[in-house]
Amino acid sequence: MPLMQRDAQVLGPYVERSRADWAELAHSTPMTVDVATLDALRGLSDPTQLIDVREVYLPLTRLLSQYVLHTGDLHRSTNDFLGLSVGRTPFVIGIAGSVAVGKSTTARLLRELLAGWPEHPRVELVTTDGFLLPNAELERRGLLHRKGFPESYDRRALLRFVMDVKSGRDEVTAPVYSHLVYDIVPDARVVVKRPDILIVEGLNVLQPARVRPDGTTGLAVSDFFDFSVYVDADTDDIRSWYVSRFLSLRDTAFRDPRSYFTRYAELTESEAVRQAERLWDTINGPNLATNIRPTRERATAILRKASDHQVKWVRIRKV
Repeated sequence: MPLMQRDAQVLGPYVERSRADWAELAHSTPMTVDVATLDALRGLSDPTQLIDVREVYLPLTRLLSQYVLHTGDLHRSTNDFLGLSVGRTPFVIGIAGSVAVGKSTTARLLRELLAGWPEHPRVELVTTDGFLLPNAELERRGLLHRKGFPESYDRRALLRFVMDVKSGRDEVTAPVYSHLVYDIVPDARVVVKRPDILIVEGLNVLQPARVRPDGTTGLAVSDFFDFSVYVDADTDDIRSWYVSRFLSLRDTAFRDPRSYFTRYAELTESEAVRQAERLWDTINGPNLATNIRPTRERATAILRKASDHQVKWVRIRKV
């Protein structure tokens, strides 16, 4: 490693490891995911393979297990110091990244792997899609075309949900979102009951708190994260993956008559490509550039993907 790069690794806030070096950190960690399980966990058109699980996600879960262990020790020590008899609070992990970058697969893999550790019997995963404002409300506010932008979420409800889970409430519920109908499902709730670990996955989960008109700031969801992961890639690669996924959806989910996007099912391939590129260039690309990617450096870990969707290096924040 060149001297300047080595100095940056020692003195900078992050330490970076190539995939090969990172894979070595898994040691003899047992693989608890098989091909059938991985097939069920992968997102549409996501090419993640078992070797990716072994070389990228197993080392990450080993590190996470250390964080869980020592965060629990710190919590107990703090309670002893303050004379409190408060039970252990859930360890909360945030997963952020662009549309089509593979963050949902990452979140599901981490849930599966962490739940396989004997110390973590209950690992829950909640996506922030459930906290999107209903379409009717988005339309009323003129925000339907900005779905996924920070202002399209019920941020108070999301913050309250994470705070309630973190504070150890016996049962906390969250709304349910349907990608098929592209809207919140009325009267449907997902129930979270005192998990050991909660994973919160979403586009903008690393957003900092907003500044109020008087210059003060409140709380952000990320203030309650014990660890966070940002799934990263070059913008051109993500755009290409988004178009490929759109084409796959055209041949599958969009053909369901209940689908909000059924009008796209009969597009020719060239028409579908143009439509996907337009949606990326006017909605998803700007959201990535303006809101999502600026939060990357707030993450504890950054997984950087190459054009083949494989993680090529991992960056862990030291401070």
